[in-house]
Amino acid sequence: MSTEIDTRTAVGPTITQERLMVAGREMIFETGRIAGLADGAVTVRYGDTLILSTAVSSPEPREGIDFFPLTVDYEERMYAAGKIPGGFIKREGRPSEHAILSARLTDRPIRPLFPKGFRNDVHVISTVFSTDQQNDPDILSVNGASAALTVSSIPFDGPVGAVRIGMLDDALVVNPTHEQLQESLMDVVVAGTADAIMMVEGEASEVSETTLTEAIALAHQQIQRIVEAQLALQRAVGKPKQEPVLAKRDPAIDEAVRAYAGDRLDGALYHADKSQRTTATSELKTEVVSHFVALAEAAGEDARAAKKLYNEAFEDMLKAEVRRGIIERGYRPDGRTPTEIRPIWGEVGYLPRTHGSAIFTRGQSQAVSVVTLGSTRDDQMIDGLGLDTSKRYMHHYNFPPYSVNEARFMRGPSRRDIGHGSLAERALLAVLPEQDEFPYVLRVVSEIVSSNGSTSMASVCGSTMALMDAGVPLKAPVAGVAMGLVIADGRYQVLTDIQGLEDFYGDMDFKVAGTGQGVTAIQMDIKVRGITTEIMREALAQALEGRLHILGKMADVIQRPRTERSPLAPVIATVKVEVDQIGGIIGPGGKTVRAIQEATGAKIDIEEDGTIFVTGADADGAAEAIEMIRKITWTPTVGEVMTGQVKTIIPVGAFVEITPGKDGFVHISQLGSKRFERVEDAVKVGDMVEVRISEIRNDGKINLTMRGLANDPAKDNPEIPQGDDRSRGGDRGPRQGGGDRYQRHGGPPRERREGGDRPPRRRGYDEQ
Repeated sequence: MSTEIDTRTAVGPTITQERLMVAGREMIFETGRIAGLADGAVTVRYGDTLILSTAVSSPEPREGIDFFPLTVDYEERMYAAGKIPGGFIKREGRPSEHAILSARLTDRPIRPLFPKGFRNDVHVISTVFSTDQQNDPDILSVNGASAALTVSSIPFDGPVGAVRIGMLDDALVVNPTHEQLQESLMDVVVAGTADAIMMVEGEASEVSETTLTEAIALAHQQIQRIVEAQLALQRAVGKPKQEPVLAKRDPAIDEAVRAYAGDRLDGALYHADKSQRTTATSELKTEVVSHFVALAEAAGEDARAAKKLYNEAFEDMLKAEVRRGIIERGYRPDGRTPTEIRPIWGEVGYLPRTHGSAIFTRGQSQAVSVVTLGSTRDDQMIDGLGLDTSKRYMHHYNFPPYSVNEARFMRGPSRRDIGHGSLAERALLAVLPEQDEFPYVLRVVSEIVSSNGSTSMASVCGSTMALMDAGVPLKAPVAGVAMGLVIADGRYQVLTDIQGLEDFYGDMDFKVAGTGQGVTAIQMDIKVRGITTEIMREALAQALEGRLHILGKMADVIQRPRTERSPLAPVIATVKVEVDQIGGIIGPGGKTVRAIQEATGAKIDIEEDGTIFVTGADADGAAEAIEMIRKITWTPTVGEVMTGQVKTIIPVGAFVEITPGKDGFVHISQLGSKRFERVEDAVKVGDMVEVRISEIRNDGKINLTMRGLANDPAKDNPEIPQGDDRSRGGDRGPRQGGGDRYQRHGGPPRERREGGDRPPRRRGYDEQ
């Protein structure tokens, strides 16, 4: 690790860099070159990926709020990957899903490190300037945001470092590249300070809790080095920190509120039913606040300010009581023990017209998960900074206001909705069947119809049950549980299956999803300065116990995937062809593949490797399309008998389409066991006739015969005069209607075009 200061010229910038090696690649923190007017501005380079992070705060606190107004944005620029945005408007618009998730990833580890009561607006922006498609900018955003805040004048109790951990060949890998992640059994981002873990998020392929703990410990070793690099940068160029203006309250107010409420708080707070608890605490709050506002008015004080003050005092009293009960008595607001899980019930097949559905209810949190099966053309194309890819499995999470008995505007999915949907999606990726085993695109939507905490994990459970109801052959069922934590006075208590109040007043929301064999997804957010590895190990062990309990309850509803899919679901079949056969299936200008789709009603999607997905509304249409494709790719054999349609008649014979797009030629002498003067005396255009392959020429052209087959009028009547049985390639046939020219050149004379003099060329039978 080294610090470099470069003064370019008397009028140029002073550039300060801090360099360190992380996983064999150099990470460079730099400040002073660009964005000089921002309070804090740092670029982070790793490989050829470079991001700019800036931090700015308002000079004064925002009035009338009781929260910290932090905004974190992650800006993707398509030029960073050498791309021009798609669509009609050639500039970046609303953030992509990856950008929203990266902004949340940046926000969560830095938010707890601002002073309590700080009310100044803080805006952190990470802009991706360059990406090498190997080193993801998301972890650089966390490091850059922390570095920008650290060198700025904004009060910030950091720094924070972040790394990604993968697992290849049973070995943990720090900051795996995109290419390595394709084979990795783990993709987990860990962020923390020098002495504690602040955030964990990612997915895994059923790894054990022990392995996960080892991964977090390895990550923390690298995090400590990244934190030291930021501190070195701060020592070189850091600005003096502002003295924060913190919202404070006279302790006498808190004591007065607590004394007036008395024992009534216990009676209002401890209810198993959320509605009763909410009603009781709201009524007590109204009484307490009204009492003190009346006293303030009588004393000539501002009633509005007094109401705000006593509202905050009551909420703090409520929070303190919840935490005290958990720490001192192990007693939770709904009466459960720390490891107890709320009652669970569920059902599948709830919705009559969907491909799969389930209700999962845990306490008063309830998710309705719905599965839709689609064809490969329904996958989601990802138009972002990474390589052009698509998603076969999508999980969407909806949190309507009625789920918490609120009335408010609905303005599309929030960042929270997208984050929870992504977590549930990651939880199931490890157990989905491969596409060659189950060739469907899958979309699951979880509607949160009632919420009292842990709804993202409820959506994991509901989605598992809905997928099994839809007949998706999952490798194993997945369940999820949210763990909580309360730390006070040197003591702590880990909680299983936290409800909304415990999440709001607690210190941790640690979501763990997995099978009976291991973890598949994890997300940890905390509100304190971090937790130790020992606390995390205990939380993971307690989560495993809870997860196994939930899996048992789910098995009571549905034990394994259904063997038959819904009759309303599309039928998808696959066929594999040689790559050089794809052109024949598509046909000139797509003519052949369109004809198959029109004839069968099926949809056909062709992959570059020769895999063909056929989607039909029913099994018959898909089977018919598959059969037509097989005929196109069929290899002809002399002696094989087939049925085809007469497509064209010329004086010396007829062309019969034996497979879609492939014709064979029947010479007039081979139309039957008797001699015909005119081809039209034997067959007409549109007739379905039975033919036998009599010859496959060196150039691939096929000669056919109808002799002795179903359409031969003399095949069972030996008294009918027999025609010459010689076909092209043997002795010369009769000179009939230009037949000797056909014999000489290996093809019939070209048919004349209507209304013109020159005959058209017919594919495969042009004159030699």
